[in-house]
Amino acid sequence: MFNVVLVGCGAMSKHWLDAVKQIDGLAIVGLVDLDAERAKARAREYELTGAVIGTSLDAVLDQTRPDAVFDIVVPAARRDVALSAFAHNCHLLTEKPLADSPENARAIVEAARRAGRVHAVVQNRRYVANVRRIRRFLDSGAIGAATSIHADFFVAPHFGGFREEMAHVLLLDMAIHTFDAARYMVGGEPASVYCQEWEPASSWYRQGSSASAVFDLGGGKVFTYAGSWCAAGFRTSWEGSWRIVAEHGSLAWDGHDALTAELVLPVRDGLFDKTEPVEVPPLDPADRVDGHLGIIRDFMHAIETGTQPETRGDDNIKSVAMVFGAIESAETGRRVAISKEAQ
Repeated sequence: MFNVVLVGCGAMSKHWLDAVKQIDGLAIVGLVDLDAERAKARAREYELTGAVIGTSLDAVLDQTRPDAVFDIVVPAARRDVALSAFAHNCHLLTEKPLADSPENARAIVEAARRAGRVHAVVQNRRYVANVRRIRRFLDSGAIGAATSIHADFFVAPHFGGFREEMAHVLLLDMAIHTFDAARYMVGGEPASVYCQEWEPASSWYRQGSSASAVFDLGGGKVFTYAGSWCAAGFRTSWEGSWRIVAEHGSLAWDGHDALTAELVLPVRDGLFDKTEPVEVPPLDPADRVDGHLGIIRDFMHAIETGTQPETRGDDNIKSVAMVFGAIESAETGRRVAISKEAQ
């Protein structure tokens, strides 16, 4: 049996616990939250009758001695949770973002390395079926190498609570999903960013609900991001909408089910090269999907086999570096280099 202590019993914990119910051989042996009543309520809701309930992670880890910790706390508490988990010889799977600052991200990754523990992040947009399909299609060379990657994200949720008071709320809370998906789909390595944030007059957020950024992803690849948490009307998918321009054609994805590609032909009609549709193949049997469920299964598989999961911390920190590079650029008004040291 693979024993886990879950820390942070807020709304997001339901996604994790719904996935856990579908995994044989995984047991939640402890629930930790600053509000003990909230932890008890989660235990009742998911019938975790034997789980130890507590407000101190160290105390619950001492009592239960689990194999791993599932971290669903607010980002500001993530470093303390990570260090506690590694000190108790636990593996760690954490909600995104990996950390609330570049310094804390590097400290967590280094602590995992020293402890020799598996550390991964729930970067679940990689586990979306069409993200997998796009990566395989681009890797096939069917339209050549990607050169320009464009993503739009326009969603206007009224969350209430801490998000509406956060600084850099779009970049820090949501944009990492899009940044990581872009990096994954085209095999990019972030080198620099220029970003601007603003607060529209209609916004109900304190700061940073709208942003536009341009990233150099190396190898001649440029990624543009335009997003807003308060753009009413014409809502995009939570995955955003995408256009990827390549050497010999383009791919478009609406973030839902519409995924199309066109190949340039060696024939011109007036000013324009002719194009023809090209099929984006379906999922490969080896493609791992299913969001939280897929990531948790990969995490367990990595521990069992002594390998590293796809969303391991020392890779995910590159997507975190994109976020904090964009924040620094927005604050300073200048282009920011994303150094290897930041990753």
